[in-house]
Amino acid sequence: MSNVPAPKSFKAEEAENLEDIEKQFAVKALLSVDTSMLFRSKAVQHMSTYWGLLEKIRGSRLRLTKMDDDIYEHLKRDFPEFDPTETIDEDKMKSKSGKERWRNFMMAYEKKVEDYNFGTLLRSNPKFEYGEKETIFVPRMQFYAIEIARNRSGLNDWIYVREHPDEEIGRPQDTASS
Repeated sequence: MSNVPAPKSFKAEEAENLEDIEKQFAVKALLSVDTSMLFRSKAVQHMSTYWGLLEKIRGSRLRLTKMDDDIYEHLKRDFPEFDPTETIDEDKMKSKSGKERWRNFMMAYEKKVEDYNFGTLLRSNPKFEYGEKETIFVPRMQFYAIEIARNRSGLNDWIYVREHPDEEIGRPQDTASS
């Protein structure tokens, strides 16, 4: 914007396009708010859907993608130190070297996994529900890799068990006792 003063004869209240200009500013402001809210809304929807699945299916029996096996093997190969039982160190994950390692990991899925880099909510520790202090924002491939590892380790089964307390441990969920 320039600092050139308006002509002395200019009266803003009488400008012909004042209402149209205000509408344009309002739409631009609304779009910027709607865009960030849309991303947050999609992330929250994804979180709710995933939690709902874990309540209905044991995590150890759940497949998140068609490529779960490949993603899991890739995670173990590129992050041999990763322990799915541990709390994620967000600072380490988002450090310069951490970002680079994860970026290299994720790029392998750029053309293979839809929305591979879309922002997603992840629990920092598999022992807790989603909460303000227990949730971090990560790209979807980090979510997939970490949750696949947790599910393979049975770390999310407690969510299903809590929702189905009367079910015998180890009994298949789709059969009834006679």
